[in-house]
Amino acid sequence: MIKYHSKTKIVATIGPASASKSILKRMINEGVDVFRINFSHSTQKEFATLTSLIKELNVETGSHVAVLADLQGPKLRIGVIENNKADLKTGDMLSLVTKKCTGTRQQVYMSYQNFPKDVSVGESILIDDGKIKLEVVDTNKKDTVKTKVVFGGTLSSHKGVNLPDTSISLPCLTKEDISNAVFALKHGADWIALSFVRKADDVTELKELIRKYKGHAGVIAKIEKPEALKEIDQIIAFADGLMVARGDMGVEMPFDEVPLIQKHIIEKCIRHAKPVIVATQMMESMITNFSPTRAEATDVANAVLDGADALMLSGETSIGKFPVETIINMQKIIQYTETHGAPYSKINAPNESSPDYLADSVCYNASALAKQINAKAIVTFTHSGYTARQISANRPVTDIFVFTNIERLIRYLSLMWGVKVFYLKSYEKMEESIGESISILRTKKLLRRGDRVIHVGSSPLNEHGKTNILKVSLV
Repeated sequence: MIKYHSKTKIVATIGPASASKSILKRMINEGVDVFRINFSHSTQKEFATLTSLIKELNVETGSHVAVLADLQGPKLRIGVIENNKADLKTGDMLSLVTKKCTGTRQQVYMSYQNFPKDVSVGESILIDDGKIKLEVVDTNKKDTVKTKVVFGGTLSSHKGVNLPDTSISLPCLTKEDISNAVFALKHGADWIALSFVRKADDVTELKELIRKYKGHAGVIAKIEKPEALKEIDQIIAFADGLMVARGDMGVEMPFDEVPLIQKHIIEKCIRHAKPVIVATQMMESMITNFSPTRAEATDVANAVLDGADALMLSGETSIGKFPVETIINMQKIIQYTETHGAPYSKINAPNESSPDYLADSVCYNASALAKQINAKAIVTFTHSGYTARQISANRPVTDIFVFTNIERLIRYLSLMWGVKVFYLKSYEKMEESIGESISILRTKKLLRRGDRVIHVGSSPLNEHGKTNILKVSLV
């Protein structure tokens, strides 16, 4: 029996702490809607094992949890450090070289081969999520960059490197990413997250790859580079969804700007009816503690109030001591916030110049009418998920129940705010489908006699992309 939870969805990262079938099942029962498998830490073999487990659990629990494959992207890293420890002090000189070597206080290996060509004197280099800051003092444009330590610390092996001032020449989609994306598609990934997106072309490159391999996964553009903000409207237009990836964003951009960037991206995504995920450090203290800090609870609640489609957990569920308890606690915060101050009625008038203006107008008016007549639910039939996405973007107070005969679409829509999806084998005539949908929802005790329901669909129902019917019914 499916247990319904909040309208705001939960994305949980799988790792050593949560990779067993029993833990995954408990996490599903407590409210996970999407499982993220991060190729930065998972192999293709592990991905195949985990996706197989998730499919089994979806059958066993009657749920439709989606799989989000997260590509690593052009992540820059230093190499091995001697004894895994090098103490850097402010004012020290450190050379970064592209020839492999064992790192010391004087010299470390940098994995990015074009690094000396791309950087310029005066630019900043941040290591280990910004814990160590260097400044470029010289580059031979070939294999060595000399830097001065601005803020020191203990440097250990394989730490990540961020270049906030540098336009790197690496492609967004690396060879490893392409291999992993193709593998993920073959194993039924519902969403693929693209790291370090800088421009809309990065998104279209991945979408073309998905089309080439006849995949159906949606593309999530991870916003974590300053260049992406310059093209944010174009990226939203081409992507199927966005992720506010606050980890690298907070290193690549001034940390004081991140809160408002998050709010602006959420607002834009809602306006364009694209799902948006807020990620990183949402409940990070629960990696080691059984409850979140009050600041973390406020962070989660604020993302809910802003209207985010989903909130994502990373280390909390992948390596933390309390993966199930983290889901329980996040669900509590979300549900209390939605009950007492949720982001309802963010209704946006449709764009008259849009080719989908008529369909968007039907969805807009369905959401407005639902509030006016205090409807219990908006019920829609969809072949692509478009109608469900448009209604979801209006954040109506009412429940959103979606019926489709495309099984993969049920999982895909698990990411959308407020959407609950059901399989309906056949629907051709509007009246018959309305009756059957009400019957199913009454059987599941989601509707009862006397409820007002708004149905949205197309005539004829089997035609794709022609939402043109709005009907009010009394159960």
